[in-house]
Amino acid sequence: MKKKLLSVFMVAAFGASMLAGCGSSATSETATSSTEGATSDAAETDADKTTITVFAAASLNTVLDDLIEKYNETNPDIEILTNYDSSGTLMEQIEEGASCDVFFSAAQKQMDQLQDEDNLVVDGTRHNVVNNQLCVVTYPGSETEVTGLADLSKASSIALCDGTVPVGKYTRVALMNSGVLDEVEDASLYTTQEVSDALGGVEINETANVSATASAVSEGSNEVGMVYKSDTYGLEDKLEILEVVSYDLSGDIIYPIAQIANDEASDAQSEAAVDFINYIKSDEATQVFEDYYFDTDVED
Repeated sequence: MKKKLLSVFMVAAFGASMLAGCGSSATSETATSSTEGATSDAAETDADKTTITVFAAASLNTVLDDLIEKYNETNPDIEILTNYDSSGTLMEQIEEGASCDVFFSAAQKQMDQLQDEDNLVVDGTRHNVVNNQLCVVTYPGSETEVTGLADLSKASSIALCDGTVPVGKYTRVALMNSGVLDEVEDASLYTTQEVSDALGGVEINETANVSATASAVSEGSNEVGMVYKSDTYGLEDKLEILEVVSYDLSGDIIYPIAQIANDEASDAQSEAAVDFINYIKSDEATQVFEDYYFDTDVED
């Protein structure tokens, strides 16, 4: 009798175990199905997005990231990839075939070359957006004797881009217009060594782009540096402006934007590129640029 009862108990326990196993399997299958559904939905969402690539001058990094975020608030279906560097480097990348939908340059020279020599600027999409100002900066507590461009030679070291980078070119123009460098047709051709010699042999750290210059000074690696006013945004406690160079010396520092001919782009991408350019020209964007110390009083 005891054996019979034990047998019945074992059968019941086995059955309960099987049911539990089936229940676990069903739950697992449901979870897997749910995960697959979520993955599928995410894939469909990504597939629905239109992606464009914007090449922009390094000095636009902070403001453009903010503008893209604001743009996506009303255009969530547009994904914008960015590539920040000196305008000269970006121009060369575009000329070498890099996939780019929009170019936002820190100078007219690079845009002119892409338009006039390479025929890569889409007609009717080029616009002047903002102006900027050249600044002589140092770091707080540097105790530098430099007060501005006129006595730049008093610095122990200077962070400065070469002439192919717009900020380097504008610095050379300002030095030429102030009599430090001899008058030449293209100031950008002055080498870093020639600039150093003209300043009495001061040590010059040749930086890759204006963001690298700002970092070199704010970190104390160089006593002074030449940057744009907009580059001091967010670094007010790390950079001290010694002089805002007048436009009379540097000339206007106009930032043009344009759609770039991209054979790989779909119609949707081309439309998104134009729409983003139009947003950059909008009143909302203008206010953001002003908040980041850009001069928006420019002729288109």
